Amino acid sequence: MKDYIICMDASGDIIEEAARVNNINFIPMEYSLGDEMRTSHGCESEEILKKFYDGQRNGDLTKTSQISPFMYEEYFKQFLEKGQSVLYFCLSSGLSSTYASATLAAENLKEEYPDVEVLPIDTLSATGGIGLLTEIAIDNKKNGMDIHENFEAIKVLIPKIRHYFMVQDLMYLKRGGRVSAATALVGSALNIKPMLKIDENGKLVTVDKKRGNKAAMSSLFTYFKENYNPNLSKIIYICDADTPELADALVEKVKEAAPDVIIRRTMLSPIIGAHTGPGMLSMILMGI
Repeated sequence: MKDYIICMDASGDIIEEAARVNNINFIPMEYSLGDEMRTSHGCESEEILKKFYDGQRNGDLTKTSQISPFMYEEYFKQFLEKGQSVLYFCLSSGLSSTYASATLAAENLKEEYPDVEVLPIDTLSATGGIGLLTEIAIDNKKNGMDIHENFEAIKVLIPKIRHYFMVQDLMYLKRGGRVSAATALVGSALNIKPMLKIDENGKLVTVDKKRGNKAAMSSLFTYFKENYNPNLSKIIYICDADTPELADALVEKVKEAAPDVIIRRTMLSPIIGAHTGPGMLSMILMGI
């Protein structure tokens, strides 16, 4: 079996131990906090993430920048030159041009590296959804799947992944063009918490609104009970943008309802957090 590495967006969230032990590589992504430009290399420290979300609360504007096909080519070459192919987990094409740029880069590299290849996967996912799919791909590789078998196995699972989350304010998503101005008005009323999901096309849609954080967190728990499918994966990701009290409360409710569940708690990558704002809480799992 030809050697290959697994790579994911820095916009994805995966527990640091799984990334480190399994040599997961991250495509670096740039973001800004106020006037300061930064680069995320994946699995940021809690200190960096807390500073980021505190900055948002204090009024610092946050933005991200797209990666060009040329930047992808330069990144992938380090592996191709060593005879390694690349299985790459991209942020949803419904949210970013990441997949299109990576696919173009992969095509451009074929002539120079005919014996190895880059296979980008449009995960139609974000944050812990990318992490969950990556964890499954890690297990597939350990069980002997070659890169093409792994690619096809993951593609089958993508329609079954479920993202459901709450935000404090839709204006961050509006500013980045992820939701319309009309949709953003849903969350303008006092203490209304918009509930969103990533749909089958990998796009954000508003599905509900709750009054207050506690009701919104309970809605996430209901979503878990209605969708959890342990036959596909017992792993769920609970990702938060510096709202540990809500996340911890959700973890306790989930553990009580499903003792066999494997919970991955992560703080939200600044690449996604730049567009959701502080206080976001998500539930991501393989669904029915």
